[in-house]
Parts: sequence; structure tokens; C-alpha cells
Amino acid sequence: MILLADLIDRYGSDLEQRHGHHLLPGHYRALQAMRRCRNQHSRVMVLECNGCHHQAILPHSCGHRSCPHCQHHESQQWLERQKVKLLAVDYFMVTITVPAQLRGLFWANQRIAYDLLLKTAWQTINSFARRDPQLRGRSGAHAVLHTHERDLDYNPHVHLIVPAGAINMRSRQWQHRKKQEKILFWAANLSRVFRAKWFEAMRLAGLRCEETLPDAWVVHCKKVGRGEQALAYLGRYLYRGVLPEKNIIADRDAKVSFCYDDKKGKRQVRTLPGGEFLWLLLKHVLTRRFRRVRDFGLLHANAKRLIQLLQLTLHMRVPRPEPLPPRPPVLCDRCGQVMTILARMVEPSHHRLC
Repeated sequence: MILLADLIDRYGSDLEQRHGHHLLPGHYRALQAMRRCRNQHSRVMVLECNGCHHQAILPHSCGHRSCPHCQHHESQQWLERQKVKLLAVDYFMVTITVPAQLRGLFWANQRIAYDLLLKTAWQTINSFARRDPQLRGRSGAHAVLHTHERDLDYNPHVHLIVPAGAINMRSRQWQHRKKQEKILFWAANLSRVFRAKWFEAMRLAGLRCEETLPDAWVVHCKKVGRGEQALAYLGRYLYRGVLPEKNIIADRDAKVSFCYDDKKGKRQVRTLPGGEFLWLLLKHVLTRRFRRVRDFGLLHANAKRLIQLLQLTLHMRVPRPEPLPPRPPVLCDRCGQVMTILARMVEPSHHRLC
């Protein structure tokens, strides 16, 4: 397997020459973290077996959210927290994509634009739920921001998992469509309302786009199942790097090739100079402390009592919150017993095993 850390070592200088004037402090932090993730550059933890007292050294992960090695445990923790809020109803995935003409504006104002995209997408869903003649209530959504297409080109968009219904805040009853339909809201209508709300949000934020924007914006809405099935679907879009290392298939003649599946499910290969490949990855490093995964409406963390009421209304067994799963223990490679951590974040050159 071709390691991303090795590519950073090999093509870091090429990246500096090509795009050094575009690199931000967050890009440098991401490069440094991924370069030192679980290899000879990283700090280590020292462990000792509880049975045979064998000592071992384990390299630390970097924990950066853009690293393909990390965030799997965090993703599992998020899924466990959301299971407490599951409803016995169908869920829909709504995907809202901004036009290509807005990408320059997004890149130049990332923190503001990404925040507006998430909030405006939710405001659109919320307005439809409140005005729909069969719903007329409060809905909710799990929202995830993405900035990349399948081939890793820059393309900001947001995915929202939305329950197929709403709660009437006066009667405290769950409202749903009388007929089981394959859609929650018409995508064309969502597109028009989102476009109008986006222009208003842009105006209030003082953002201006000099390019001519199209009338039709891309919005999709499709059913993704019930309960845990919907969460598992959303889990594909959570904490992970934009490119798994297994998809990096070649490094020859100062060029890197990676594979991806297009929208028709066919395997495609893209080849770029090493520096351009690293820059393509760095385009999707989010600004520091920006929350790309958010819960809105009745799925917000502050709506726990409302969720429990809904679960009782839907004749569900109210799930009890369980302790978040701990990290799996490290087992001794000699006797198989659990190992105890003696020291963390030790420089590899500062420790010698007994």
C-alpha cells in the first residue's frame, strides 16, 4: 500500500513550489499531522502486558479529521449517540449542492459560507415541514457538510437525513403523509426555496458574487430506510479523510494515481503530479474548530425530552442512553492478554525497551 505520509515527504517541496502562496496555517498543520501518523515520525505510547510483562511501543495516531487513518472511533461514538434519538419512521436523504459559479466565493470565505450553507439548508427543510398541509409541524435533521466530488474536485454541498414527518407542537402528535410516497418534498421546489434563502443569507452576510448564477440548482431527495439503516447510510459521510489510502494505486514518474467510483459505479483513475495531488487533498481541510456535522430541530441535543415523547407516541421502547464504547484494548502479541499503558506521547528516541 502507498502511504500518504510517504507522499507528503516526497512531494512536500513540489507542493510548496506550486501552491505555497495559497497554503494556510491549517494546511501546514494537516500535513504535519498526517506525516507523523502511526509511523517512525510519530510519538509513541509505551505498554506493558499484564500477564508476561512484555513491553511494546505503539505509535500514536495523529487524530486529525482529514487523516484517512483516524476518526473511526469518533464516528462510532457519534452513531451510538444518535441511536438514542431514533424514530420508527422512514428517513430521507436531502442533498443540496451550490452552483459551480459560487465555488470561488466559498473558497475565499470558507468559515462564513460553509456555516451559511448548513443553516440555510436546514431552514429550507424546516420551512417545508411547517407549511406542508399534511405535516404542519416541527421536523429535524442530521446534516453533514462535504466539499468534494467523487474525483476530489472542490464542490461544496450538504447531506441531510430527515425523518418523514413532523410533530405538531400544539397537539404533540406525530404528523405524516397519508399516502406512503417515495419522496418527502419535491426536489425542484426545494431548489427554488433554497436559492431564494441563500441569496438573502448572502446579502445579510455581506457576500457578493460577480458571476451570473443559474436559475436551477441541484437538489436531490431520496428515501434511505428506517432507523439504524438511515444512520448507517449517513455514517458513510462522516469522520474520515476524503481519500482512503487503499485508493492510491500508483506513484511513478513524480505522478500519483488514485481510483474512485463514478456516479454510475464504474471505476475511474485520475493521475496528477505529486504536488497537485497533495493540493487536491488540502482543498478539503476545513478551518479550525468548524463543525461539519450538526443536528437541527427535534434531533438537536437540546430536544431530548421531545424525542422521548415522540418515541412513546410512536409506541417505541424508549432506548436508554448507554455508555459510549471505549477504545478497544491493546493485546499482547506474545500471550494475548491486555496491555497497560505506561507512558503516552513519548518521543521515540527518548525511550528504550527493557
